[in-house]
Amino acid sequence: MWIRPAHVSLSVLLAFAALTAGDPARAARIDLKPADQAGWSPVQLFGFLHGPSYYEDRTLQIETQPPGATLDLFYVRASFQKRYEQTTAPATVELPTRNEAGSRDSVTIRAFLPGYKLETVHIPVKGGQDKVDIALSPLDNALAGVSHTYFAGRAGLSLLMKQPATVRVQNAERGFTVILGQTAALPGAQSVLDGIRSPFVERVESTQLGEDLLVQVKLAPGFDKDSLQLRSLEGEDAARGLHRYTIDMTPRDQAAAGVERAREALSRIGSGDVSGCAAAFDSALRRRLDREQLARALAPRGDFTDPYLRAALRRLGEVSPGGAIEVEGGARYRGSVPLELSAAAGEAASAKGFLALLRQWTRLLEPEAYQPEALRSLVAPELDPQAFGDALAAANAAEARCRGTADAPREQPHRKLARSPS
Repeated sequence: MWIRPAHVSLSVLLAFAALTAGDPARAARIDLKPADQAGWSPVQLFGFLHGPSYYEDRTLQIETQPPGATLDLFYVRASFQKRYEQTTAPATVELPTRNEAGSRDSVTIRAFLPGYKLETVHIPVKGGQDKVDIALSPLDNALAGVSHTYFAGRAGLSLLMKQPATVRVQNAERGFTVILGQTAALPGAQSVLDGIRSPFVERVESTQLGEDLLVQVKLAPGFDKDSLQLRSLEGEDAARGLHRYTIDMTPRDQAAAGVERAREALSRIGSGDVSGCAAAFDSALRRRLDREQLARALAPRGDFTDPYLRAALRRLGEVSPGGAIEVEGGARYRGSVPLELSAAAGEAASAKGFLALLRQWTRLLEPEAYQPEALRSLVAPELDPQAFGDALAAANAAEARCRGTADAPREQPHRKLARSPS
């Protein structure tokens, strides 16, 4: 893709910056002298009036705050570019002597660091400034969160930003790129992007190119821009004050088949899938997940998973003891009564057995390799996949311990032998 060279060069520059930042002894030294000298001027006859420094070798020290910024250096003479170099800050730039420079010679410095605004500084070569310190300002907008969902043959990628952004989507043969204007990625969002996998998505990469954030989605083998129907939606997360940009991905003409498969799998879930040692899994997973994030994931949020979660909650009422959904605290709701089902949806994060039911649903519906991702999509779509994997492993271990205890043979009490009469 067209952004690959920029991605590679930027990565190399950032790695070099990490080694040189804050170490003047290892600062890059760049020769920016043009090949030809400026035209002769009568002013050069009186250069001695400026002192010996007018004829001495001239250098310009460049630093940025924070350090490590990428520097584009332009030597400009009478509005024409004579030299260009790229390096990282801090840097020492070699320039012609003031006597050799033309009156309109200048150095343009363009400094960029991922997550910060682009800053441009102009320094006259004949001037007396030998050092420049460029203070970089953070970008106003940031990618604060990422939500990836995959379930029942459909996927969605939601980008959560602090402010509305100018969004452009560019299609490629094996994927697409979402360009967020003047936006930086926060570390939490970056970790989620790095771990996204689904039957549709092979990987997701992000690149900071200037002040724009590029989110590149590479589709899995067998899918391309023509086999998937892409639909973009914009909305708001009012509770957190975030703006949401979502791209839904659905194989063409297969949406109805996915719904039918999900309905059939849900009907096969029984009471044994939400009780007994499955309840130990349910409780352990709930304890490992952030309660606020869990409540946000299970509440209606405008995603395609909303109707699936409501259907699952209704099924929980059908298979739970007494035909009612029990939440932590003791309240019980009948899933067959719409008003009570809506009340239960407001407390879905506390519904006993709900996480176990969703686990079993993904087992019946999805390929084994994608079952953890499908479950994460339903209960923690904004959580780093690695962190969710750790929480899931702990919950499975709790269930295994329960089954080991339940299956262990009970110790038989010792029977006292009657003593024979002497």
